[in-house]
Amino acid sequence: MMGRPRVVASIEARMGSARLPGKVLASISGQPALTRMLQRLRACRTLDDIVLATSTEPADDELERWAASEGLVCHRGSEEDVLLRVVESHRKMGSEVVVELMGDGPLLDPEVIDWGVETFLQNDCDVAANTWHVTFPMGIDVQVYRLSGLEEVERTVSDPKVREHVSLYFYEHPERYRVFHLLAPPQWRAPDFRFLLDYPEDLRFINEVYRRLEPVYGDSFGVQETLELLGREPELLEINRHRVENPVR
Repeated sequence: MMGRPRVVASIEARMGSARLPGKVLASISGQPALTRMLQRLRACRTLDDIVLATSTEPADDELERWAASEGLVCHRGSEEDVLLRVVESHRKMGSEVVVELMGDGPLLDPEVIDWGVETFLQNDCDVAANTWHVTFPMGIDVQVYRLSGLEEVERTVSDPKVREHVSLYFYEHPERYRVFHLLAPPQWRAPDFRFLLDYPEDLRFINEVYRRLEPVYGDSFGVQETLELLGREPELLEINRHRVENPVR
């Protein structure tokens, strides 16, 4: 019997951001946003390792220093060709299965990451993800696929949008790829709620969530506890409700 494949999560992050420059190191209750995210990832049962995939731009020297301070492997590659950067980072890590994450998810839930990995490993599919048919709150994301599949896309597809949005090709070609779409259980379905970090209002919202939940749960609160909080204090949703994400195409 073959052993379990090596599962590695990559965090795509850089300091440049038109909407909120330096957001990935912005303070969330006294710790950088990426540190909050990393603490959550390190609570996952299914990950063998984690790598930071950042760019070679001088501004991202700060991210390399942050990774070193956290004992995290850092790979630096093209700022524009994110697809190649992610492929290179996973080659460096000896990955077989990729868990692709953006650096804007400081509220990600380890339970959702583990569910995505386990679903991928237990089913005959090319991708297991919750990002194409969105039912979870925005920012509670997981995408899982084989590195070999991503390497094929990197070798053969020059579309600039695909080079920028790493896994886009999988979703736009259902005739080629079997995608297992992970749907949120009914009590977690809130696709209009913004749990991601993209605007100043998102940072304020996330800080308010941490201010209320960290004293009780530390970093171990997840979707359930956050939604329960919002049920008690729905006015928090007004902080960033008006912000929207631009479509990929």
